[in-house]
This record gives sequence, C-alpha cells and structure tokens, in this order.
Amino acid sequence: MLIGVPTEIMNNENRVGLTKGGVHELVEAGHTLLVQAGAGIGSGITDEDYRSVGAEIVDDAAQVWQRAQMILKVKEPVGEELTRMREGQILFAYLHLAASAECTKAILDSKVTALAYETVTRGRALPLLAPMSQVAGRLAPVAGAYHLTQSQGGSGVLMGGVPGTRRANVVVIGGGVAGEAAGVIAAGMGANVKVIDLNLERLAELEKTHQGRLDTLASNAMNIAEAVADADLVIGSVLIPGAAAPKLVTAEMVETMRPGSVLVDIAIDQGGCFENSRPTTHQDPTYLVGDKIYYCVSNMPGGVPQTSTAALTNATLPYIQRVASQGWAGALSNDAGLAAGLNAHNGQLVHRGVFDAMADQLSLNQAQDFTPVEDVLANA
Repeated sequence: MLIGVPTEIMNNENRVGLTKGGVHELVEAGHTLLVQAGAGIGSGITDEDYRSVGAEIVDDAAQVWQRAQMILKVKEPVGEELTRMREGQILFAYLHLAASAECTKAILDSKVTALAYETVTRGRALPLLAPMSQVAGRLAPVAGAYHLTQSQGGSGVLMGGVPGTRRANVVVIGGGVAGEAAGVIAAGMGANVKVIDLNLERLAELEKTHQGRLDTLASNAMNIAEAVADADLVIGSVLIPGAAAPKLVTAEMVETMRPGSVLVDIAIDQGGCFENSRPTTHQDPTYLVGDKIYYCVSNMPGGVPQTSTAALTNATLPYIQRVASQGWAGALSNDAGLAAGLNAHNGQLVHRGVFDAMADQLSLNQAQDFTPVEDVLANA
C-alpha cells in the first residue's frame, strides 16, 4: 500500500504520524512510504532519518495527499487539508468528529474512509487513545500549577505548599487513563487530590492501586459542585468514546471558586466538559471567565512531541500494519475493536456517537446519512 505522512499544520502541532522505526517496519513489509519534507523535525526526526529506512521524501503536502492510498496523521484535518481528502482514500488519525461540524462535513463530502484512533477499542479499553491520554493527563497538573502562579494571573498557591501552609486542592473529574495520570502527578507534586467518577469499581481500583494517595468521590451534581467550590485546580478528563463530552462543571459552579483558580479541560477535543470551555492553542493557551483561568489546549500532547510521537507509533503501528496489508475492510472484518474506529465511509457516518452529535448541526437524516459498521463491512 502507498502510505502518506504529511506535516501537521495545526497550531504548534509538532507530532508526526510515524517514527523512523514505524516507517522501517512498514517498508520492510513491502509498503511504500511518502513523507512530507520536514514532517518529523518537531519530533526530532530528520528527512535523512526517514530516507535512511526507505521512505520517499516529497516536497509538499499536495503530493502526499494526491498520491497516498492511506494518510496517517496525528490530528484531524484542518484548513487546506479539508479539501485534500478524496474518495477511496483511507484517513487514519485522531478525528474527534463530535466536536467539529466543519471536519465532519468535509469528510462526508470527500467520501473518504475515516478511521479514528480515539474510537478503536480493545475490550473496554481505548488502546490508541491511551498513550495520548497518559501524556495529557501528566501535563495537566503541570500546566495548572504554572497558571496558579500569581505572575500568570493565578491565585498564587503552590501545589505542595510548604510546612505550615495549606496544599492546593486539585479535583479531577473522570477517573480514566487521563484522569488517573493527572491525579498521580498532582499527588506527586504534593497537592490534595480528589478524583470523581461514576464508576464505583473504578474508584475502588484507584484507591487500591494508589494506596489512598487519591481521595475518591462518586459523581453527581452536588458532589461535583461542592468539590469544585473548594478547588484551586479542576482537571476535566471525561470521555464518552466518539460522542461529545458532557458539560459537568457549570458556569455557576465555577463562580463559587476562589479568584485565580484554574480549570484545565483535557476533554476539549470532544467539546470539553466545562460549560465555558472553548479550544485554545499552545501559542495562546488560556483565557479568563471572570477571575478564573481556563486552559483548554486542544492538542496538549503536541507540546512534548518527541515523547508523544514515540508513544503514538508504539500503539498505532500494529493496527496500521493490518490495514495496510489486509485493506481496511479485511482488517476491520477480522477485528471488531478496530471496526469501532470506523467513523465514516463513502459519505455516510458509521459511528453512532458521532452521528448523534452531528445530526442537528449538519441536518443529517438517519436513513440517508448513517450506516451501521456491520452493514458497511457486509457490502465492502
């Protein structure tokens, strides 16, 4: 298969779809790799690195998109990429379509076969989302701690305090992979950490695993409101695969927080789980709502691209190899978890969560614009 790796063009997105090692494995398996010049620079991978393992380096993105049968990206198409997709092409990336009507429409109009890393499953796990969730989770308390400093407009509370002073109170909403990572790092910084989740079994697992370093609380509106009111830093890490994130922290709740408190929304890729969340960039990461600071960078792992690109390829490469060798239909037919990653095909949405999120925004009709993945594979 002819596989293309374009340079990411999202603001301050320095990750790349494949490491040098990933390219090597695919070339050894008989595939042709087109890598756009400079695509790996931000991740510490030179054009010569890619060339040395058999990749063809092409000058611009247009050549990659025009020639490749499968496009490997990190983030969803934006800007000029929205018009470069074409019918019959496979797109494999983090898509987060429930949060972007523009990207969803472009994918439907192009009739591309769109596979989303974030909805691929393995049992109850999300194996291709997990590495980036770990990165974002570990970054969130660091970003929060920085913006709590008074020089950044924060309240001036140190996460771990010092003897004789209070520690920062950190509330993590959502106890999944990202939430656990955020809780562990915040606790390691010395903060008082409370993790809120609906799943009582998951909360028990967190308490047992971390031996009481994380306090846990069952998720309901009253518990969230009370915890948020006493928090210096709130980290949102709620996820419903493929669907828009629920707005669990209301504007009214935030008003009860102390001035200079910080909110970090890891769920912003799926629309965010705070009522006042809106996407920001690494270049301009925060904004104020009243006297509270919101940090809603939509590609947090892009801030540490060498780590993130390596972690991403470690997770995605086995799936990429199967799609490349078996074709998308064959690979998906042999793996129900990978089939869950199919979000759109031939102008129709395939993932129920994405369809439900986009139906009203794009005036979609279920009979015309939605096809269950089983039907797609049966007719492939």
